[in-house]
Amino acid sequence: MKPKRRMNSYCLLLAETVVRAIRKPARLAAAMGLIVAIGATGSLAGPGWAQTLPQYANDVHLGVASCAGSTCHGAVTPWRGSTVLQNEYVTWQSKDPHAKAYAVLLNEDSRRIARNLGLPNAHEAKICLDCHANNVPANLRSKTFQISDGVSCEACHGGAVRWLGVHISGAANHAQNVAAGMYPTEDPVARAKLCMSCHVGTKDKFVTHKIMGAGHPRMPFELDTFTVTQPAHFRIDADYQQRKRVADPVQTWAVGQAVAVQMTLEGLADPNRNRQGIFPELVFFDCHACHHPMSNLRWEPRASTGLGPGVVRLADGNMIMLRIIAGQIDPALGERLLQQSRALHAATAQGMDAVATAASAMRGIVDPLVTRLAQTRFDGKAMGELLRAVIREGLGREYTDYAAAEQATMAIAAILNAMKRGGHIDEAQYKRYDAVLDKAYKAVERDEAFKPKDFIAALDALDQVVLKN
Repeated sequence: MKPKRRMNSYCLLLAETVVRAIRKPARLAAAMGLIVAIGATGSLAGPGWAQTLPQYANDVHLGVASCAGSTCHGAVTPWRGSTVLQNEYVTWQSKDPHAKAYAVLLNEDSRRIARNLGLPNAHEAKICLDCHANNVPANLRSKTFQISDGVSCEACHGGAVRWLGVHISGAANHAQNVAAGMYPTEDPVARAKLCMSCHVGTKDKFVTHKIMGAGHPRMPFELDTFTVTQPAHFRIDADYQQRKRVADPVQTWAVGQAVAVQMTLEGLADPNRNRQGIFPELVFFDCHACHHPMSNLRWEPRASTGLGPGVVRLADGNMIMLRIIAGQIDPALGERLLQQSRALHAATAQGMDAVATAASAMRGIVDPLVTRLAQTRFDGKAMGELLRAVIREGLGREYTDYAAAEQATMAIAAILNAMKRGGHIDEAQYKRYDAVLDKAYKAVERDEAFKPKDFIAALDALDQVVLKN
């Protein structure tokens, strides 16, 4: 497994969870006998994501005590014969980095970031609490609610004041729980919107370049990978599948890419988020385009951007992945995304108004694609074509930026995992792929030491295995 990274924030703590497990997500799940997630990979309702995010709904939050009873979700070990594990609270408290999110705000690294930002402290600052805790307004906090619980149950599942009674009655189904205010985390679009409200950012909470300059780490995210590597708090069995529909990993990955692009474009078009003095909001751009030694001559041309040297490129790893996905389900749509992303890159050299216009135009393509992907199932043939397309794009030198290589690596892992789970490749084939994929993981192991040629060599080796199979 990859070595641990130094933890200096909750985000790095969560990233370490992924670093330790991302390489073998299927093996991790099998070893635990569970498919693990923040929320289930479930319902394909599509429009479910339009429901207000838990932090901004009007329901009172009761706190984790309302879930932690030993006969509810606070059992020490799973119950035999129960339709749910019953130990969800214990798993969250003891294993989930989200439970430690608030505590991180008290450490020295967070104190330093707060000082750099001119804040009295991190653990009382809204810009920190909005993602490091379930920071609902004071009038929506019950007497048992504690902000120090971090990213707690209701931060994902919604304020429980309306749905708790329905939920514990034993007579309600999942749809009725959702109708009573429970957030539909099993819907991949809803889950993407929820997770990315912190990991990508919205108009309400957003990690700016200023915050990163003060010491906050970069926040890599990919929905399927982070879903699979979260500590298990349910199992997808026959009962679960009867209650909820389940999205396959490739669909979750595809939806995650689309929503990430959607939210990035929203930010680029937002006049309140695309300026830092005379500069654009630099957090949307590739960190490593600037943050590397001058002697490390990393820049290489990329035809899809149309940009020459000396121009800082947008961090477009999600855009590349989405273009690949779109091209597989509709080649003409993939070409439209290519042209529109090229126009967006060109706009960054023309001014912030041009960027906002180009971003809004690109959303006209991406927004309906989110809904389409939420309804799209990928069979074995489609998965194989996606795998080859991701590799082919890399061999065409599209992943010379670290963030793109990182996204491509997680994409390949997600597709291979889905192909194995679906019986489209056998164990022996998976092991052959996995052994070569280790080379790609090694190439992206340390962002500051990333060498595009090593990553391309890993993709070339993987391509040879694909051709043989």
